[in-house]
Amino acid sequence: MVDMIKKIFMVLVTLLISVYDISALSPGGSATELPSIYMVIPFILLLALIAMGPLLFHHFWEKYYPVISIVLGAGTVLYYMIILNDYGTLIHTLAEYISFIAILASLFVASGGILISVDKKATPLVNVLILLFGGVIANFIGTTGASMLLIRPFIKINKDRIRPFHLVFFIFIISNIGGALTPIGDPPLFLGFLRGVQFFWVIGQVWYIWIPTILFLLAIFYVIDSRNYSSLKDENEYSGKIEIKGLKNIFFLIIILVSVFIDPNIISWVPNLYPIPFGIREIIMFSVVYLSYKMADKEILKKNDFNFEPIKEVSYLFIGIFATMIPALQLIGNQASLYGDKLNPGIFYWATGVLSAFLDNAPTYLNFLSASLGKYGLDVNQPDQVLQFQNLYPVYLQAISIAAVFFGAMTYIGNGPNFMVKSICEKAGIKMPSFFGLLFKYSIPILLPIFILIWLIMYFGKI
Repeated sequence: MVDMIKKIFMVLVTLLISVYDISALSPGGSATELPSIYMVIPFILLLALIAMGPLLFHHFWEKYYPVISIVLGAGTVLYYMIILNDYGTLIHTLAEYISFIAILASLFVASGGILISVDKKATPLVNVLILLFGGVIANFIGTTGASMLLIRPFIKINKDRIRPFHLVFFIFIISNIGGALTPIGDPPLFLGFLRGVQFFWVIGQVWYIWIPTILFLLAIFYVIDSRNYSSLKDENEYSGKIEIKGLKNIFFLIIILVSVFIDPNIISWVPNLYPIPFGIREIIMFSVVYLSYKMADKEILKKNDFNFEPIKEVSYLFIGIFATMIPALQLIGNQASLYGDKLNPGIFYWATGVLSAFLDNAPTYLNFLSASLGKYGLDVNQPDQVLQFQNLYPVYLQAISIAAVFFGAMTYIGNGPNFMVKSICEKAGIKMPSFFGLLFKYSIPILLPIFILIWLIMYFGKI
Protein backbone atom coordinates (compact mmCIF):
# COMPACT_ATOMS: atom_id res chain seq x y z
CA MET A 1 0.00 0.00 0.00
CA VAL A 2 2.81 2.39 0.94
CA ASP A 3 4.54 1.68 -2.38
CA MET A 4 1.33 2.43 -4.27
CA ILE A 5 0.93 5.75 -2.44
CA LYS A 6 4.52 6.68 -3.23
CA LYS A 7 4.02 5.84 -6.90
CA ILE A 8 0.86 7.95 -7.15
CA PHE A 9 2.59 10.80 -5.31
CA MET A 10 5.52 10.64 -7.75
CA VAL A 11 3.12 10.63 -10.72
CA LEU A 12 1.52 13.88 -9.53
CA VAL A 13 4.88 15.50 -8.81
CA THR A 14 6.13 14.35 -12.24
CA LEU A 15 3.05 15.89 -13.85
CA LEU A 16 3.66 19.16 -12.03
CA ILE A 17 7.37 19.21 -12.87
CA SER A 18 6.59 18.43 -16.50
CA VAL A 19 4.66 21.69 -16.50
CA TYR A 20 8.00 23.43 -16.01
CA ASP A 21 9.57 21.60 -18.91
CA ILE A 22 6.71 22.57 -21.23
CA SER A 23 6.55 26.14 -20.01
CA ALA A 24 10.28 26.54 -20.47
CA LEU A 25 9.77 25.76 -24.16
CA SER A 26 6.82 28.13 -24.46
CA PRO A 27 7.15 30.74 -21.71
CA GLY A 28 4.22 32.74 -22.97
CA GLY A 29 1.84 29.81 -23.05
CA SER A 30 -0.49 30.55 -20.18
CA ALA A 31 -4.18 30.62 -21.01
CA THR A 32 -6.39 33.45 -19.90
CA GLU A 33 -9.57 31.33 -20.04
CA LEU A 34 -11.27 30.87 -16.70
CA PRO A 35 -11.93 27.33 -15.46
CA SER A 36 -15.41 25.83 -15.50
CA ILE A 37 -17.41 26.34 -12.33
CA TYR A 38 -17.69 22.55 -12.17
CA MET A 39 -13.95 22.32 -11.51
CA VAL A 40 -14.64 23.59 -7.99
CA ILE A 41 -16.24 20.20 -7.25
CA PRO A 42 -12.93 18.35 -6.56
CA PHE A 43 -12.03 20.99 -3.97
CA ILE A 44 -15.44 20.82 -2.29
CA LEU A 45 -15.27 17.02 -2.35
CA LEU A 46 -11.80 17.01 -0.77
CA LEU A 47 -12.94 19.40 1.98
CA ALA A 48 -16.01 17.24 2.62
CA LEU A 49 -13.85 14.12 2.90
CA ILE A 50 -11.37 15.84 5.23
CA ALA A 51 -14.31 16.86 7.41
CA MET A 52 -16.37 13.66 7.30
CA GLY A 53 -13.82 10.91 6.56
CA PRO A 54 -12.42 10.61 10.10
CA LEU A 55 -15.98 10.48 11.48
CA LEU A 56 -17.84 8.22 9.06
CA PHE A 57 -15.14 5.85 7.78
CA HIS A 58 -12.12 6.41 9.99
CA HIS A 59 -10.05 3.34 9.11
CA PHE A 60 -10.62 3.71 5.37
CA TRP A 61 -9.71 7.40 5.52
CA GLU A 62 -6.56 6.78 7.57
CA LYS A 63 -5.42 4.21 5.02
CA TYR A 64 -6.36 5.92 1.76
CA TYR A 65 -6.36 9.70 2.38
CA PRO A 66 -3.04 10.14 0.47
CA VAL A 67 -4.49 8.39 -2.58
CA ILE A 68 -7.73 10.40 -2.44
CA SER A 69 -5.93 13.73 -2.08
CA ILE A 70 -3.47 13.02 -4.86
CA VAL A 71 -6.05 11.65 -7.31
CA LEU A 72 -8.33 14.69 -6.85
CA GLY A 73 -5.34 17.02 -7.22
CA ALA A 74 -4.11 15.18 -10.32
CA GLY A 75 -7.51 15.61 -11.95
CA THR A 76 -7.28 19.39 -11.60
CA VAL A 77 -3.67 19.44 -12.83
CA LEU A 78 -4.59 17.45 -15.94
CA TYR A 79 -7.57 19.75 -16.60
CA TYR A 80 -5.28 22.80 -16.61
CA MET A 81 -2.67 21.07 -18.76
CA ILE A 82 -4.95 19.46 -21.35
CA ILE A 83 -8.13 21.55 -21.44
CA LEU A 84 -6.95 25.07 -20.56
CA ASN A 85 -3.33 24.72 -21.71
CA ASP A 86 -2.51 26.91 -18.69
CA TYR A 87 0.93 25.98 -17.44
CA GLY A 88 1.71 29.31 -15.81
CA THR A 89 -0.89 28.84 -13.07
CA LEU A 90 0.39 25.34 -12.32
CA ILE A 91 3.97 26.61 -12.14
CA HIS A 92 2.97 29.23 -9.62
CA THR A 93 1.00 26.71 -7.53
CA LEU A 94 3.84 24.16 -7.53
CA ALA A 95 6.30 26.82 -6.38
CA GLU A 96 3.91 27.88 -3.59
CA TYR A 97 3.43 24.28 -2.46
CA ILE A 98 7.15 23.55 -2.33
CA SER A 99 7.77 26.76 -0.37
CA PHE A 100 4.88 25.89 1.97
CA ILE A 101 6.24 22.40 2.70
CA ALA A 102 9.82 23.63 2.99
CA ILE A 103 9.09 26.06 5.81
CA LEU A 104 6.68 23.72 7.62
CA ALA A 105 9.02 20.72 7.41
CA SER A 106 12.14 22.66 8.42
CA LEU A 107 10.47 24.27 11.45
CA PHE A 108 8.83 20.97 12.40
CA VAL A 109 12.09 18.99 12.37
CA ALA A 110 14.28 21.73 13.89
CA SER A 111 11.87 22.32 16.77
CA GLY A 112 11.54 18.56 17.30
CA GLY A 113 15.16 18.52 18.46
CA ILE A 114 14.47 21.05 21.22
CA LEU A 115 13.14 19.75 24.53
CA ILE A 116 11.39 22.24 26.80
CA SER A 117 10.62 20.83 30.23
CA VAL A 118 8.35 22.89 32.47
CA ASP A 119 8.14 21.42 35.97
CA LYS A 120 5.29 23.61 37.12
CA LYS A 121 1.74 22.94 38.17
CA ALA A 122 -0.54 23.38 35.18
CA THR A 123 -2.73 26.10 36.63
CA PRO A 124 -4.98 28.23 34.43
CA LEU A 125 -2.59 31.18 34.94
CA VAL A 126 0.44 29.13 33.83
CA ASN A 127 -1.46 28.03 30.71
CA VAL A 128 -2.46 31.61 29.96
CA LEU A 129 1.18 32.73 30.24
CA ILE A 130 2.28 29.94 27.86
CA LEU A 131 -0.36 30.94 25.32
CA LEU A 132 0.55 34.62 25.64
CA PHE A 133 4.25 33.85 25.27
CA GLY A 134 3.53 31.73 22.18
CA GLY A 135 1.37 34.44 20.66
CA VAL A 136 4.14 37.02 21.10
CA ILE A 137 7.03 34.89 19.80
CA ALA A 138 4.90 33.85 16.79
CA ASN A 139 5.73 37.29 15.41
CA PHE A 140 9.45 36.51 15.54
CA ILE A 141 9.63 32.83 14.58
CA GLY A 142 6.32 32.51 12.74
CA THR A 143 3.11 30.80 13.80
CA THR A 144 4.52 27.50 12.54
CA GLY A 145 7.76 27.90 14.52
CA ALA A 146 5.96 28.90 17.73
CA SER A 147 3.42 26.09 17.36
CA MET A 148 6.02 23.39 16.77
CA LEU A 149 8.24 24.68 19.59
CA LEU A 150 5.52 24.85 22.23
CA ILE A 151 2.90 22.22 21.39
CA ARG A 152 4.78 19.31 22.98
CA PRO A 153 5.64 21.06 26.27
CA PHE A 154 2.08 22.44 26.41
CA ILE A 155 0.71 18.90 26.11
CA LYS A 156 3.15 17.55 28.71
CA ILE A 157 2.52 20.19 31.35
CA ASN A 158 -1.22 19.50 31.04
CA LYS A 159 -0.83 15.74 30.67
CA ASP A 160 -3.08 14.89 33.63
CA ARG A 161 -5.93 17.19 32.62
CA ILE A 162 -5.59 17.90 28.91
CA ARG A 163 -8.88 18.66 27.17
CA PRO A 164 -9.69 19.51 23.54
CA PHE A 165 -10.30 23.17 24.43
CA HIS A 166 -6.65 23.49 25.53
CA LEU A 167 -5.49 22.63 22.01
CA VAL A 168 -8.21 24.63 20.30
CA PHE A 169 -7.12 27.82 22.07
CA PHE A 170 -3.51 26.90 21.28
CA ILE A 171 -4.48 26.88 17.59
CA PHE A 172 -6.47 30.11 17.92
CA ILE A 173 -3.73 32.10 19.64
CA ILE A 174 -0.32 30.60 18.81
CA SER A 175 -0.98 29.00 15.41
CA ASN A 176 -2.89 31.97 13.99
CA ILE A 177 -3.91 35.25 15.64
CA GLY A 178 -0.67 35.67 17.59
CA GLY A 179 1.34 36.09 14.38
CA ALA A 180 -0.56 39.09 13.03
CA LEU A 181 1.99 41.79 13.91
CA THR A 182 4.87 41.14 11.49
CA PRO A 183 5.40 39.70 8.00
CA ILE A 184 7.39 36.89 9.65
CA GLY A 185 4.36 35.99 11.75
CA ASP A 186 2.06 34.50 9.12
CA PRO A 187 2.44 33.59 5.40
CA PRO A 188 -0.20 36.06 4.05
CA LEU A 189 1.65 39.00 5.61
CA PHE A 190 4.94 37.78 4.21
CA LEU A 191 3.40 37.67 0.72
CA GLY A 192 2.36 41.29 1.21
CA PHE A 193 5.91 42.15 2.27
CA LEU A 194 7.28 40.51 -0.89
CA ARG A 195 4.86 42.63 -2.95
CA GLY A 196 5.97 45.91 -1.38
CA VAL A 197 4.16 46.38 1.95
CA GLN A 198 6.62 47.94 4.41
CA PHE A 199 7.84 45.58 7.12
CA PHE A 200 6.86 47.72 10.14
CA TRP A 201 3.62 48.98 8.60
CA VAL A 202 1.81 45.86 9.81
CA ILE A 203 2.49 46.27 13.51
CA GLY A 204 1.64 49.98 13.33
CA GLN A 205 -1.78 49.23 11.85
CA VAL A 206 -2.66 46.03 13.68
CA TRP A 207 -1.40 46.24 17.28
CA TYR A 208 -4.49 48.03 18.65
CA ILE A 209 -6.71 45.29 17.20
CA TRP A 210 -4.33 42.46 18.11
CA ILE A 211 -3.95 43.33 21.82
CA PRO A 212 -7.66 43.33 22.80
CA THR A 213 -8.32 40.26 20.65
CA ILE A 214 -5.53 38.26 22.31
CA LEU A 215 -6.50 39.45 25.80
CA PHE A 216 -10.17 38.64 25.21
CA LEU A 217 -9.32 35.11 24.02
CA LEU A 218 -7.00 34.59 26.99
CA ALA A 219 -9.76 35.74 29.35
CA ILE A 220 -12.25 33.28 27.83
CA PHE A 221 -9.66 30.51 28.06
CA TYR A 222 -8.92 31.37 31.70
CA VAL A 223 -12.59 31.09 32.66
CA ILE A 224 -13.02 27.74 30.88
CA ASP A 225 -9.74 26.35 32.21
CA SER A 226 -10.52 27.47 35.76
CA ARG A 227 -13.76 25.49 35.72
CA ASN A 228 -11.89 22.45 34.43
CA TYR A 229 -9.11 22.93 37.01
CA SER A 230 -11.38 23.36 40.02
CA SER A 231 -12.78 19.84 39.64
CA LEU A 232 -9.34 18.18 39.71
CA LYS A 233 -6.91 17.38 42.48
CA ASP A 234 -3.16 17.47 41.90
CA GLU A 235 -1.02 16.42 44.85
CA ASN A 236 2.25 16.17 42.90
CA GLU A 237 5.23 18.26 43.96
CA TYR A 238 6.90 20.58 41.46
CA SER A 239 10.34 22.20 41.43
CA GLY A 240 9.19 25.17 39.36
CA LYS A 241 12.15 24.74 36.98
CA ILE A 242 12.08 25.40 33.25
CA GLU A 243 14.74 23.46 31.36
CA ILE A 244 15.64 23.72 27.67
CA LYS A 245 17.76 21.07 25.94
CA GLY A 246 18.89 20.85 22.33
CA LEU A 247 19.93 24.49 22.14
CA LYS A 248 21.97 23.81 19.00
CA ASN A 249 18.68 23.44 17.14
CA ILE A 250 17.91 27.08 17.93
CA PHE A 251 20.75 27.81 15.51
CA PHE A 252 18.81 25.90 12.85
CA LEU A 253 15.67 27.92 13.64
CA ILE A 254 17.68 31.12 13.12
CA ILE A 255 18.93 29.80 9.77
CA ILE A 256 15.33 29.12 8.71
CA LEU A 257 14.20 32.62 9.69
CA VAL A 258 17.11 34.28 7.89
CA SER A 259 16.51 32.14 4.79
CA VAL A 260 12.92 33.44 4.59
CA PHE A 261 14.36 36.72 3.32
CA ILE A 262 16.69 35.11 0.78
CA ASP A 263 14.40 35.89 -2.12
CA PRO A 264 15.09 37.70 -5.42
CA ASN A 265 12.16 40.03 -4.67
CA ILE A 266 13.90 41.22 -1.49
CA ILE A 267 17.63 40.90 -2.24
CA SER A 268 18.50 41.71 -5.85
CA TRP A 269 21.67 39.61 -5.99
CA VAL A 270 19.89 36.38 -4.97
CA PRO A 271 19.73 34.22 -8.12
CA ASN A 272 16.39 33.17 -9.57
CA LEU A 273 16.55 29.42 -10.31
CA TYR A 274 13.66 29.40 -12.82
CA PRO A 275 12.52 27.04 -14.32
CA ILE A 276 13.36 24.98 -11.22
CA PRO A 277 10.24 25.17 -9.00
CA PHE A 278 12.09 26.39 -5.92
CA GLY A 279 14.82 28.83 -4.95
CA ILE A 280 17.86 29.19 -2.70
CA ARG A 281 15.51 29.69 0.26
CA GLU A 282 13.87 26.29 -0.19
CA ILE A 283 17.24 24.57 -0.71
CA ILE A 284 18.42 25.97 2.62
CA MET A 285 15.22 24.90 4.37
CA PHE A 286 15.30 21.34 3.05
CA SER A 287 18.98 21.16 4.02
CA VAL A 288 17.97 22.15 7.55
CA VAL A 289 15.40 19.32 7.56
CA TYR A 290 18.17 16.80 6.87
CA LEU A 291 20.92 18.28 9.04
CA SER A 292 18.79 19.14 12.08
CA TYR A 293 17.39 15.61 12.16
CA LYS A 294 20.76 13.90 11.67
CA MET A 295 22.45 16.08 14.30
CA ALA A 296 19.59 16.01 16.83
CA ASP A 297 20.00 14.30 20.18
CA LYS A 298 18.12 11.01 19.74
CA GLU A 299 17.13 11.02 23.40
CA ILE A 300 15.45 14.40 22.93
CA LEU A 301 13.59 13.14 19.86
CA LYS A 302 12.41 10.15 21.87
CA LYS A 303 11.21 12.28 24.78
CA ASN A 304 9.40 14.56 22.32
CA ASP A 305 7.74 11.48 20.77
CA PHE A 306 9.06 12.84 17.48
CA ASN A 307 8.06 11.15 14.23
CA PHE A 308 7.39 12.26 10.67
CA GLU A 309 3.69 11.31 10.57
CA PRO A 310 2.33 14.87 11.12
CA ILE A 311 4.39 16.43 8.32
CA LYS A 312 3.61 13.46 6.06
CA GLU A 313 -0.12 13.95 6.63
CA VAL A 314 0.12 17.68 5.93
CA SER A 315 2.20 17.05 2.78
CA TYR A 316 -0.28 14.62 1.28
CA LEU A 317 -3.43 16.54 2.14
CA PHE A 318 -2.15 19.95 1.13
CA ILE A 319 -0.83 18.83 -2.25
CA GLY A 320 -4.45 17.97 -3.01
CA ILE A 321 -5.73 21.20 -1.43
CA PHE A 322 -3.24 23.40 -3.31
CA ALA A 323 -4.11 21.75 -6.63
CA THR A 324 -7.89 21.56 -6.29
CA MET A 325 -8.29 25.10 -4.94
CA ILE A 326 -6.76 26.65 -8.09
CA PRO A 327 -10.13 26.98 -9.93
CA ALA A 328 -11.85 28.34 -6.81
CA LEU A 329 -9.17 30.99 -6.29
CA GLN A 330 -9.22 32.03 -9.95
CA LEU A 331 -12.99 32.35 -10.08
CA ILE A 332 -13.07 34.27 -6.79
CA GLY A 333 -10.21 36.52 -7.89
CA ASN A 334 -11.96 37.24 -11.19
CA GLN A 335 -15.22 38.21 -9.47
CA ALA A 336 -13.38 40.37 -6.94
CA SER A 337 -11.61 42.20 -9.76
CA LEU A 338 -14.82 42.71 -11.73
CA TYR A 339 -16.71 44.19 -8.78
CA GLY A 340 -13.77 45.69 -6.90
CA ASP A 341 -15.01 49.25 -7.42
CA LYS A 342 -18.21 48.36 -5.53
CA LEU A 343 -16.46 46.70 -2.57
CA ASN A 344 -15.84 48.60 0.67
CA PRO A 345 -13.37 47.66 3.48
CA GLY A 346 -16.07 45.74 5.35
CA ILE A 347 -16.82 43.54 2.35
CA PHE A 348 -13.10 42.94 1.76
CA TYR A 349 -12.80 42.02 5.46
CA TRP A 350 -15.59 39.43 5.33
CA ALA A 351 -14.73 38.06 1.88
CA THR A 352 -11.06 37.62 2.75
CA GLY A 353 -11.90 36.20 6.17
CA VAL A 354 -14.56 33.66 5.25
CA LEU A 355 -12.52 32.33 2.34
CA SER A 356 -9.32 32.25 4.43
CA ALA A 357 -11.10 29.86 6.77
CA PHE A 358 -11.70 27.32 4.00
CA LEU A 359 -8.97 28.10 1.48
CA ASP A 360 -5.33 28.51 2.36
CA ASN A 361 -5.15 32.06 3.75
CA ALA A 362 -1.99 33.10 1.87
CA PRO A 363 -3.32 32.93 -1.73
CA THR A 364 -6.69 34.26 -0.52
CA TYR A 365 -4.91 37.31 0.90
CA LEU A 366 -3.06 37.84 -2.37
CA ASN A 367 -6.23 37.59 -4.46
CA PHE A 368 -8.05 40.24 -2.45
CA LEU A 369 -4.97 42.44 -2.17
CA SER A 370 -4.83 42.39 -5.97
CA ALA A 371 -8.55 43.16 -6.23
CA SER A 372 -8.33 46.05 -3.76
CA LEU A 373 -5.44 47.60 -5.67
CA GLY A 374 -7.36 47.12 -8.91
CA LYS A 375 -10.20 49.16 -7.43
CA TYR A 376 -7.87 52.18 -7.71
CA GLY A 377 -6.17 51.18 -10.97
CA LEU A 378 -3.02 49.91 -9.23
CA ASP A 379 -1.02 46.74 -9.92
CA VAL A 380 -0.13 44.27 -7.15
CA ASN A 381 2.98 43.27 -9.11
CA GLN A 382 4.46 46.79 -8.89
CA PRO A 383 6.05 47.39 -5.44
CA ASP A 384 5.89 51.18 -5.82
CA GLN A 385 2.16 50.97 -6.49
CA VAL A 386 1.63 48.64 -3.51
CA LEU A 387 3.47 51.19 -1.35
CA GLN A 388 1.26 53.94 -2.76
CA PHE A 389 -1.85 51.90 -1.94
CA GLN A 390 -0.55 51.22 1.58
CA ASN A 391 -0.11 54.95 2.23
CA LEU A 392 -3.28 56.21 0.55
CA TYR A 393 -5.80 53.47 1.41
CA PRO A 394 -4.49 51.77 4.58
CA VAL A 395 -7.94 50.69 5.78
CA TYR A 396 -8.29 48.23 2.88
CA LEU A 397 -4.88 46.68 3.47
CA GLN A 398 -5.54 46.50 7.20
CA ALA A 399 -8.91 44.78 6.70
CA ILE A 400 -7.45 42.18 4.35
CA SER A 401 -4.42 41.54 6.60
CA ILE A 402 -6.46 41.15 9.78
CA ALA A 403 -9.03 38.91 8.11
CA ALA A 404 -6.53 36.58 6.44
CA VAL A 405 -4.62 35.94 9.67
CA PHE A 406 -7.49 35.92 12.18
CA PHE A 407 -9.98 33.85 10.17
CA GLY A 408 -7.29 31.27 9.39
CA ALA A 409 -7.99 29.99 12.91
CA MET A 410 -11.58 29.01 12.07
CA THR A 411 -10.78 25.57 10.57
CA TYR A 412 -7.94 23.08 10.43
CA ILE A 413 -7.18 23.97 6.81
CA GLY A 414 -7.17 27.76 7.25
CA ASN A 415 -3.45 27.78 8.07
CA GLY A 416 -0.72 25.15 7.80
CA PRO A 417 0.16 24.88 11.53
CA ASN A 418 -3.46 24.08 12.44
CA PHE A 419 -3.37 20.67 10.81
CA MET A 420 0.11 19.94 12.16
CA VAL A 421 -0.98 20.69 15.73
CA LYS A 422 -4.04 18.47 15.26
CA SER A 423 -1.91 15.65 13.89
CA ILE A 424 0.70 15.88 16.68
CA CYS A 425 -2.05 15.85 19.32
CA GLU A 426 -3.77 12.83 17.79
CA LYS A 427 -0.46 10.96 17.56
CA ALA A 428 -0.08 11.70 21.29
CA GLY A 429 -3.41 9.98 21.92
CA ILE A 430 -5.50 13.14 22.39
CA LYS A 431 -8.96 13.12 20.83
CA MET A 432 -9.24 16.34 18.87
CA PRO A 433 -12.51 17.91 17.68
CA SER A 434 -13.56 16.93 14.18
CA PHE A 435 -13.51 19.45 11.35
CA PHE A 436 -17.13 20.44 12.06
CA GLY A 437 -16.60 20.05 15.80
CA LEU A 438 -13.92 22.73 15.73
CA LEU A 439 -16.06 24.96 13.52
CA PHE A 440 -19.41 24.69 15.32
CA LYS A 441 -18.38 24.03 18.91
CA TYR A 442 -15.47 26.46 19.17
CA SER A 443 -14.81 28.73 16.18
CA ILE A 444 -18.30 30.06 15.54
CA PRO A 445 -19.33 30.55 19.21
CA ILE A 446 -15.96 31.99 20.34
CA LEU A 447 -14.19 33.58 17.36
CA LEU A 448 -17.08 34.77 15.21
CA PRO A 449 -18.52 37.23 17.81
CA ILE A 450 -15.03 38.72 18.20
CA PHE A 451 -14.66 39.07 14.44
CA ILE A 452 -18.09 40.69 14.18
CA LEU A 453 -17.11 43.16 16.90
CA ILE A 454 -13.90 44.04 15.01
CA TRP A 455 -15.97 44.64 11.88
CA LEU A 456 -18.47 46.86 13.70
CA ILE A 457 -15.77 48.97 15.32
CA MET A 458 -13.25 49.15 12.47
CA TYR A 459 -15.04 48.73 9.13
CA PHE A 460 -18.83 49.05 9.40
CA GLY A 461 -20.00 51.91 7.21
CA LYS A 462 -16.56 52.75 5.85
CA ILE A 463 -16.20 53.25 2.10
